[in-house]
Amino acid sequence: MLIFPAIDLYEGKAVRLYKGDYRQMTVYSENPPELAEAFAAQGAACLHLVDLEGAKLGTTPNLETVKKIRAAAPLFMELGGGVRSMETVETYLDAGIDRVILGTAAVTDPDFLCAAVEKYGEKIAVGADIRDGRVAIKGWLEKSGYDTFDFCRRMQELGVKTLICTDVSRDGAMQGTNRALYGELSKTLALDIVASGGVSGLEDVKALRALGLCGAIIGKAYYTGAIDLREAIEVAK
Repeated sequence: MLIFPAIDLYEGKAVRLYKGDYRQMTVYSENPPELAEAFAAQGAACLHLVDLEGAKLGTTPNLETVKKIRAAAPLFMELGGGVRSMETVETYLDAGIDRVILGTAAVTDPDFLCAAVEKYGEKIAVGADIRDGRVAIKGWLEKSGYDTFDFCRRMQELGVKTLICTDVSRDGAMQGTNRALYGELSKTLALDIVASGGVSGLEDVKALRALGLCGAIIGKAYYTGAIDLREAIEVAK
C-alpha cells in the first residue's frame, strides 16, 4: 500500500480543514514546496495535492504554487480540486502532475469524465467525497443525489481505475478512519482505492493495508506529529 502525504492549498499556503469546513482552517506551512522536499527526504514516493480554492471556484488559483511543488521534489503527484474542464486537466498534466482527480465534474458532467478517461486513461482518477452516505460536491459544500456505492460502481463501469474516497466526517477530525466503508468498497469493487479522511495513527495504516487498499492519504496526523511518515511508509509496505 502506498502512503500519500497531503498538501491542501489555499492562497499559496498548506492548510487543513476540519471536516471540510472552510471556516475551520489551520495554516501549517507558508512554503508548500519545502513540505514536498521534506516528504521526499522521509522516504515518500507519492504526494496528494488539493486546491481548496479551486474546489469551490472551479478554477486554478494555486497553479503557480503547484508548479513550484512539482519542481521541488521527484514524487508521483496527484491533484484534485476544481478540475471541471479538459483545459484544466491538460494544464495540470502539462505542469507535470502525474494524475488528475475529478470530483464535482465526475458527478455533474459524466460526458467530460468519459472523454477524459478515454484520452488520458490511468492519469485520470475520481474523488468520491462522502458525507452522510452521499457524494458531496463543490468543495464538499453540497450533497449530490448519488449514493456512495451506486456512484462508485458507476465509475468502475465507465473505465475509471483509481478512486480516492474521502469520508468527510472524519477528515481532519483525528478520530480514526472509516474501516467499515473502505472494507466494503474493497470487497465490492475492482478499483484501486485510496483512503482519505481520519487516518490518525499507525493502527489505521495497518488496518487499511490489511483491507487490500491501494493507498492511504495522511494529512493532519502528519502535521500534528501523530504519525511519523517514515514509520507509516514502512508499515504500509
